[in-house]
Amino acid sequence: MAEETGGLIPPETLAMVGELLGEPVSAEITAKEAQRYAQAVGDLDPIYFDEAAAKAAGYRGLVAPPTFVSHVVVQGQPLDRLREDGLFRTGARAMPLRVRRSMFGGEEWDFLEPACVGDTITAESRLKAIEEKQGGSGAFVLTTRETTYTNRRGEVVARARQIGIAR
Repeated sequence: MAEETGGLIPPETLAMVGELLGEPVSAEITAKEAQRYAQAVGDLDPIYFDEAAAKAAGYRGLVAPPTFVSHVVVQGQPLDRLREDGLFRTGARAMPLRVRRSMFGGEEWDFLEPACVGDTITAESRLKAIEEKQGGSGAFVLTTRETTYTNRRGEVVARARQIGIAR
């Protein structure tokens, strides 16, 4: 983690490492939504559509595609919350940085338990790490936001780490 040297990361942002970036969000997985998602991503595994096939494969019921957990917790937004860049303003805490722009730098997933139809999934996002680095065209900031997805039994079904790049 970068120490404050008058660089791109203000001390109040460094202090956010490990903290929640917003309120936890919960939603129930329905068969209709999980199956539409599976069709949209082209994953037609029978465990998503046929309960007998899911149970024969050892699951407790219909399974949702692994990355569906990030979709199910997305909350709709009115158009007046749309930003100039096409993304919606959210209730997430701001991470002040001394930069002009930021972009998505990738995402890594760990899938730990299957998410099944009927599960209520709760997502919690935290600032996992922030670091100032030097590149060929100058200083930039790498942020890592980790979202943990938990079912109603308290089992972590997945973790996603999103990398942000700001300069």
